Amino acid sequence: MIPGRTGGIYIPPFRMAQMMRDVEDKSSPEYQRLTWDALKKSINGLVNKVNATNIKNIVTELFAEYLVRGPGLFCQSCIKSQMASPGFTDVFAALVAVVNTKFPEIGRLLLVRVVLQLKRAYKRNDKPQLLAITKFIAHLVNQVVAHELVALELLTVLLENPTDDSFEVAVGLSKSVGQCCRTCLLKGFMGFPAIRPELDLVEQEDQFTHEISLEDDLDPETNLRCFPGKPNFVEDEKAYENLKRSILGAESSEDEEGSDATPDDDEDEEESDEEDEEQMEIRDRTETNLVNLRRTIYWTIMSSVDFEEAGHKLMKIKLEPGQEMELCIMLECCSQERTYLRYYGLLGQRFCMINKVYEENFEKCFVQQYSMIHRLGTNKLRNAA
Repeated sequence: MIPGRTGGIYIPPFRMAQMMRDVEDKSSPEYQRLTWDALKKSINGLVNKVNATNIKNIVTELFAEYLVRGPGLFCQSCIKSQMASPGFTDVFAALVAVVNTKFPEIGRLLLVRVVLQLKRAYKRNDKPQLLAITKFIAHLVNQVVAHELVALELLTVLLENPTDDSFEVAVGLSKSVGQCCRTCLLKGFMGFPAIRPELDLVEQEDQFTHEISLEDDLDPETNLRCFPGKPNFVEDEKAYENLKRSILGAESSEDEEGSDATPDDDEDEEESDEEDEEQMEIRDRTETNLVNLRRTIYWTIMSSVDFEEAGHKLMKIKLEPGQEMELCIMLECCSQERTYLRYYGLLGQRFCMINKVYEENFEKCFVQQYSMIHRLGTNKLRNAA
């Protein structure tokens, strides 16, 4: 065991697992303390590694944890991570929105703590923290976790006695939450979408909105982040297991039953396997296949000797309808070169001659590159042109 930087004790994972196995009484305070520490580390790890690509997997893993036992841990981890990485604010807000659909009390607790932290930052005139926390509130409003009146109240407070700093914070808040305001001209907020498509995870009928005012007397419930000893710990764990199955489905229990099945159940197993395959086809939205396809196309282009070899190899790659645009990655490869190579132009020409679809896709790429031409460096601009 190694002393931690915050004064606690760091226990290696293998040692923690061994200690939990050695405890015979699962309801003892010692075992509860070990499971509490493991829950805290697990929640922190999941929240810290969430992003727009893996958020669906993280949500599943998060619900698999004993989340009801540590609502304060989840809220504290989300707020700390958001303050450290404001650029991922919309991701954390989406994560909170999904958790809020199943556990509204956790969503309300997080919103209460965010509002209290906002008040402290405003009183201390802490501009960096105020910018980050107002952005968090804005995205919670976008995800319908918080009512839009909170954002309007905050704008009123910021502009009541305007200063340069408060005006800057108000502008940032307006950009983040402006698209949700029905009275605003939405066309002006096209560059500031309320929710990115990949983070729009909650159905409208599952949304649960909390109405909290800045003038309310709020309780942060700081005791929830401390270790709570429970006499009915084993029963509570079993109850959460049932709740977890209702949220995530009985996939894990089906896997366990399948391992103990007898040969007489072969037909049932085949039917369940076919159903699982169909379910996987429905649920597989992680775009893993698309990423692998892009990687294959990229390495094919970069490893070929000439454009004819690259063209033959690329034609052998099986593309689904609508994936022809992925071959236009050669434009990005060309822009990364130090000088322009005719290799890419000839390769693109061949594909345009083969199928009109590629010609249309390259025209779309031209429009896209032209719209962001001011962001390109001199080298990229020359090669792309």
